[in-house]
Amino acid sequence: MRRAWLLLQIASSAARAETIYISNEASGLVHRIDGATLKPLPPIQIGKRPRGMVISPDGHRLYVAVSDENHIAIIDLPSGRITGILPSGPDPETFASSHDGKRLYVANEDDNLLSIVDIEQRKIVGEVTVGGEPEGTAVSPDNKLVVQASETTSMAHVIDPASMRVTDNLLVDTRPRYVAFTPDDRQFWVSSEARGTLTIFDTASRKLIAKIDFSSMAFAEKDNPEVFTQPVGIIFTRDGKRAFVALGRGKLVAEIDPTSHDIVRTYPVGWRAWNLTLSPDERCLYTANGLSGDMTAIDIVANKPLGTIKLGGKPWGIRAAP
Repeated sequence: MRRAWLLLQIASSAARAETIYISNEASGLVHRIDGATLKPLPPIQIGKRPRGMVISPDGHRLYVAVSDENHIAIIDLPSGRITGILPSGPDPETFASSHDGKRLYVANEDDNLLSIVDIEQRKIVGEVTVGGEPEGTAVSPDNKLVVQASETTSMAHVIDPASMRVTDNLLVDTRPRYVAFTPDDRQFWVSSEARGTLTIFDTASRKLIAKIDFSSMAFAEKDNPEVFTQPVGIIFTRDGKRAFVALGRGKLVAEIDPTSHDIVRTYPVGWRAWNLTLSPDERCLYTANGLSGDMTAIDIVANKPLGTIKLGGKPWGIRAAP
């Protein structure tokens, strides 16, 4: 019986052969972790203050916002080499790719702009004025909408990418930080860091459907004023049946039922887990933990932690690719 269990674990690890990429805004590195062993691989020196990251739809490239150098670096994933840069506008932070892989939509936090980048031409082809401190960018699965959150105006701006115009300004709670569309395109979710909530909108009507309040959640370190709810990153499984929300300084990830909007369970992670990702086979969840300087791995099939990998610095963005 013990031997059969070990063989199963070995087979599972062999199947999970992804590489996990973590941007580190303090060290200027993109860390690489072997998903099968959870062992570090040689990091990539990327530049000053890397933050947001996107994997191209074909899985061949990793785009990294190098915020203090005002560009987006292109990493060829098979070789692990930087093969070029894209313009981004000033101080890029979060950004999203169109699902055809032709454009990037980049939040320029300092200038209250959304820059639209043509990847093939390697140039900015448009700018959209949005609210203060834009952060949190998402493209709808059908490529027909872009939603850009703005922190200081507490809004989610709905943008028509064809005309490059704002069509709706939706009020959300204080300091929205992340936007994610459900896989079926019917809803988009907006997390609000300071208020501790997540607001859910109907994509077609733009009407508010529900709000999830994390602010009253109990924490293991209930007497520590530095531990509190900060919903930021959101991710769905491809079938749309499970959703996960990183709770920042709360040292937790919450799993949400996308139908009932109930909190199903929580997972312990590192401190200031702002961003998270799923393994390509969706068996594991990984978080980048900025204040504890590490990455947490969780088995979401067995719903148990797999381990913590110390990185140092301030891990920010995280993505996984085969």
